[in-house]
Formats: sequence, structure tokens, C-alpha cells
Amino acid sequence: MLKVFADRGGTFTDIVAITNNQEIIDRLIKHPERFLIAPLPKQQWVIVYKLLSESPEQYQDAAIQGIRDIMGISGNKSIPTTAIEVVKMGTTVATNALLERKGDRVVLLITKGFKDALRIGYQNRPHIFARQIILPTMLYEQVIEVDERYNAHGQELISVNIAQVKKDLQAVYHTGIRSCAIVFMHSDRYPDHEQQIAKIAQEIGFTQISISHQVSPLMKLVSRGDTTVVDAYLTPILRRYVNQVASQLPGVKLMFMKSDGGLVAAENFQGKDSILSGPAGGIVGAIQTSKRAGFELVITFDMGGTSTDVAHFKGEYERQLDSEIAGARMRVPVLAINTIAAGGGSILFFDASSYRVGPESAGSNPGPACYRRGGRLTVTDANVMLGKIHPQYFPSVFGMDGNLPLDKDVVVEKFTKLTQEITAVTRNNYTPEQVAAGFIAIAVENMANAIKKISLQRGYDVTQYTLCCFGGAGGQVACLIADTLGIQTIFLHPYAGVLSAYGMGLADVRAIRESGVEKPLTEELIPQLQELMESLEIQARKEEIKTQGDAEKVVQKVNLKYEGTNSTLSVNFADDVVVMRQEFADEHKTRYGFIQLEKTLIVESISVEVIQKMDTPEEPLINRTRPVNEAPTYIEKVKMFTADKWHNTPVYRREDLQTGDSINGAAIIVEKISTIIVEPNWIARLNECNHLILQRQD
Repeated sequence: MLKVFADRGGTFTDIVAITNNQEIIDRLIKHPERFLIAPLPKQQWVIVYKLLSESPEQYQDAAIQGIRDIMGISGNKSIPTTAIEVVKMGTTVATNALLERKGDRVVLLITKGFKDALRIGYQNRPHIFARQIILPTMLYEQVIEVDERYNAHGQELISVNIAQVKKDLQAVYHTGIRSCAIVFMHSDRYPDHEQQIAKIAQEIGFTQISISHQVSPLMKLVSRGDTTVVDAYLTPILRRYVNQVASQLPGVKLMFMKSDGGLVAAENFQGKDSILSGPAGGIVGAIQTSKRAGFELVITFDMGGTSTDVAHFKGEYERQLDSEIAGARMRVPVLAINTIAAGGGSILFFDASSYRVGPESAGSNPGPACYRRGGRLTVTDANVMLGKIHPQYFPSVFGMDGNLPLDKDVVVEKFTKLTQEITAVTRNNYTPEQVAAGFIAIAVENMANAIKKISLQRGYDVTQYTLCCFGGAGGQVACLIADTLGIQTIFLHPYAGVLSAYGMGLADVRAIRESGVEKPLTEELIPQLQELMESLEIQARKEEIKTQGDAEKVVQKVNLKYEGTNSTLSVNFADDVVVMRQEFADEHKTRYGFIQLEKTLIVESISVEVIQKMDTPEEPLINRTRPVNEAPTYIEKVKMFTADKWHNTPVYRREDLQTGDSINGAAIIVEKISTIIVEPNWIARLNECNHLILQRQD
């Protein structure tokens, strides 16, 4: 049987497959340049495969084509789905539709008098001195104002004029719009009017009906409305994509990754839950592999070409309720990921007074200067200049014909010219390699600041954490970032380059349900909260996938805030008010540095998360064949500039390392998909699970 975990990214689709089929392995092992294969316990193998996300001349969908390539099936034959046990996927389809504004046409139905409420929003001024305010484009095309109203206490002030709504909806339907978002005042508590309108829309023939009390059952009209519109805008696109994949895999259990880090059955996958589907897989993969390696306090660090994602883990996934992605505000639980515009492709320049790194990126075309397409100097070029990246250990896929190695000469030439410009202005006589090291130091500081934002600035001692590093460029700067932050341990998984896809296979099925409360925290409220929790748990269980013997866990959370404030903190629900007060006080003291004991605590909302544990792949084991006292042999020694001087640095291949091997810095470890720099005062060790652990030696 075959289990497939896929992450469809913007450029590449990564696939990790687990199989016990010897025939598949015998066929793929003949193509080591395309497929990476490693043995697992119990006569199983793991297959790692990368292919372009978009190649319309060759295939319609990359994930399906990846399955075909692994199973050895040509494009015109149907896939023998009985041989596939499960397919788990993350996708950027909805994210791209949102970024490019290519979602479905939507009509918004809102309480009369609030036609422009979502456009006005909260009147935030993110750029306080900007003289030209550019508002994000609205996702809805038309608005119908419905003359209806409940007051805040549930009293019906104006009933719905059914005939008028029918007429208005019919007129919109005739313009070709098939998706509607229904958002009424106070409908998070009193949803009758929304239900009436939804029924009418269904009778008329609307195919996507997003109702705010189901999509985001929390108070605040604007954020609830925004979330409902995003759902109506993206769900049809997502549904078409899911149906396209499902039609190729009839009868196969198909699951998708949600933004909150949980899997969901394909038929329950919604637009509002899909925005961070891909990055969420990376966070899950990083955290679950770190836990398997014995690390409980983790900072995840995913450095790619254009951006770097960082996240914090201390025993449970951290989520945020309010987020803004591509100009669209949403109020649904998503994994707390801090993204900054700093990656391998970030452009370097001198602005006549200081060194600058990014935020502009060279992208993949023209790419860094060393890509032979006339690009500008980037972080990658600085590492080439410093001897941390060597052309002979990089695939020869550059130049106009895509068959040449990296161009080191042009990098040296450009850095020499830049150094002369800097010397002319500053009168400082730096060498080109010192200039390159200066740019790297700034890039490292930017990325370290992103980590400080999610750790130190929230009261966590980052020196106690392990840095879990993945993504193509992370290994080049991991030691430098750890040095900047005082982190002592770095963890690099053998599948670090495809950890988002591997994370799909390590994830659990998760269903979160929320409800607004907005009442003071008292002993009298506890029975009401318990009753509400039970109701939410029943709703969440409807998303469960029927499997044999999988363990289950229920997490109950209460979002508390001080009366008169707007900052909520999430604590575990307890039958005892004193316990919840204490947990809130501890968290508030850690986060903000003070507590206000005299203030009343308000329960803003509650949430129930039902977690269904899935059968996950085991880690690959490697054996030692060399004698214990025999050190690994390096391929060659190269010149590398670090710690302000040149070092004769040995280069090792990751596949040549065996259990128990240790390598002292300075050293370079090259993999098929990335390069790892072991800086001076660091030591790299390989364990029996092929995990590379880097530790600082003081």
C-alpha cells in the first residue's frame, strides 16, 4: 500500500510517500537523480520526490502527476486507487487566489445601514504618515442591504421582508453571481434571520452560501463579516480543486491540511481554513520531528528564497485568532507564524551611508547574480563570496540553457566593485569578503529579530530552546542566528528540504469549534460554560474520520481578558475559577510584565478542539558500518571566510556520515537539497535516526 503526503507550493510540489511495495522501490532506485529513497522499519521505504507545481504542457495537477511518477503510470491510464491507502495534502490554491484576487464573484447581504461597514473596517492606519491611503480591494462585488434587526439582547426589532430579499437575490443571481456571504448584526447569538436568508438563497440556486454565525460565531461585525466574505470568495475555488483531485483518486481517503495545523477530510475543507495550508505543514513537520528527537522547547526556522517563517512551540501549537493575509482580515484560528521578507534571494545594496538587505527579492528570475541571468547581489551571492557555497556542490541548472554551474567570478567582480564604492564613501578599507560578511551579519540580525518577536518579546527565554532549521537556505546561517540569540542546540532533520510535505504525514485530524460568551468569569458561569463546551464538542466530532483504534484527545480553552481591555489570553478550562484566574495572571505577567488583580475577568469566548491521533510514519534508522574510532572522511578542503578570517574547511557529504559521527567546525556538510555550515565553536553529531544535531561548544 502507498501513503502519499504532498505540499503544493508556489514553485515546487514536494511529495513524501511511504510504501511496502518492493516493485515500486526496484523501479525508482534506478533513478537516484530524481527520487530519494530511504528504508524504514517493518519492510517499508520512504520516497522523496520534487516536481514543478505548474507545467501545463505536461500535466494538469502536480500532486496527481507525482503519484503517477512514483507508481509508474503513464498520463492516459487511470490510477489503480486500490493500491493507495491515503493522500494527505497542503495547498496554496486558495492563498494564490486571494493574492491574485481570482476568487469567485460574491454578493454580500448585510443589515441595512451597514453597507460600507467592511470597507470602513476599523480605520487602521498601518502607515501613519502615508499621504496616499491605498485601501485593499473588497472581495465582494455587490451588496444587498437587508431591512432586519435584532438588538443586543435578542429582541427582534425588524423582521425580514422575505419578498424583497427574494427579489434582490434573484436580480443578483441573473448577473451570474453564485456565491453569497450573509452577515447580520448580533447574528453570532441570534442567527434566525441569517438562516431564513440562507434558505431563500438555496432555493434560488446559489451554490456557495457562507453564513457568519457558522463561519465565525464570535462578536464584532467587521471581523465576522470579513471572515465570511473570504470564505464565500475562496470555498468555490477550493471545492473545484478538491473535486479535480478526488476525480483522479476515486475511493481514496483524501485529506487536506488546515491553517490551524490539523487535517480535515476533503469534503469538509473550507476557504477560511485554507490560507496557511502549506506553511502549517512545515510547522507541524518541524515540531513533530523535534519532539521525536527529544526536544520539547522549539523555535522553527524556515528560510526560503524570498521569505523566512519562524514559529514558537512550548508544549502545544500556538495559534492566533485575528490575522490579516493579502489585505484580507480574518478571525479564525491559524498557527502563529511570523514571516519576514528575508531569504536567500534578498537583494544587497549600499545606500551611501549604510548596508541594506532586502526587502526586495531577486526571485528565481533573474535570481542572484551567481545564477547567470544578470541578477543583482543577494544573500546567496554573499555566501558564495565567503566560500560557504561552492559551485561544484550545487546542481548545474543555471544560465539561459539551464545546464551551467553557479558563476563565482561574477560574484567576486560585483563585490569588488561594491567594496570600492563603499571605500570611496566611508574611507574604510574593507576587503570584498569583509563586506559580504557585513551583509550576512545584517541578514542574520533581521532574522534573529523575527525570532525575538515571538520569544523574548513575549517573555520566553530563547536560550533554553532548540532551533529546528528547515527550508533550502536555513542551514547556511543557522549557527550564526543561534550565536546571535544565545541558542545552544540546532536540529536538522534528513527531510528538512521537504518538511512541509512530511508534516502532512505527521499531522493529526483536528476540529476546532468556538463560541462567543462575553460574560464575567464567576462560579455561576461555570455550568453554562460546561454546557456550551459539550455542544461545541458534539459539533466538532462531526468532522471525525472513522478509523480503527486511533487515540483521541479533547482540549477545552477559555479566552479571558480584563474588563475594559481588548487583549485576550487563552487558558485551559477548569471547573475551578481560581485555577483559571491564576493561569491568566501567570500568562499576563509573562507576556506584559504586570497584573491587575482589582479588575474583573471577562470570558470573551471559548473553544473546543477534538484531536484524533493518526497513524504516522516512523523515522528512518541508519546503521554504522565503519569502526567506532574511525572518523568520517571529507571530500576536499576549501577556503571559507568566517569569524573575520579565512579557514581551510573540510567538506563532507551528508550521505557519507554514519551514526555517532561528530564533526568540529569550521566545516561544510553538503546535501542533495541544501548546504549546512558548521561554524567555529560548533560541533555536529549524527544520531541513529539520521538527525543532525549541532551544539555550541563554549
